[in-house]
Amino acid sequence: MLNTCLGGHKLADAAAMVTDLSDRLPVEERTNANAVFSILLASLIERNEEKIVFGGTANLAAHDFSKGLREVLEALEEQVVLMRLLGETTEPAILTVTIGSEHQVAGLEATSVVSTWYGNPAQPLAKLGVLGPTRMDYPGTMGAVRAVARYVGQILMES
Repeated sequence: MLNTCLGGHKLADAAAMVTDLSDRLPVEERTNANAVFSILLASLIERNEEKIVFGGTANLAAHDFSKGLREVLEALEEQVVLMRLLGETTEPAILTVTIGSEHQVAGLEATSVVSTWYGNPAQPLAKLGVLGPTRMDYPGTMGAVRAVARYVGQILMES
């Protein structure tokens, strides 16, 4: 019955669909079914985690940083610094561009960050961004960040 009820629906809709499902079962099956449903509902509770995943760090070596690549890489190793860089804007629809000392992070004065939120526009899930030298291709990077965020958001909304 659970598979029939949930088959073909989005995971986000599962909690609402399971809530009254035990009422449709015979009374003698409700105790076991309620145990299964409560575990399912507990696993669907949204758990917000602050996690950072980054890649492409080696690409930074191809650019000339006035302050030195070592300082940039050391700053990137600190997750708190990256959280602060990405968390500067709370408005989901805005693409953020910070250049040089605008982001006020020691060691990253020679860099720029282009970032935006992704996920459901009404309730964004996370942020993604590109960090590069202050002499980056801003129009191209901004377009790429927007496109990837839109694509990732669409994939997540379909799951």
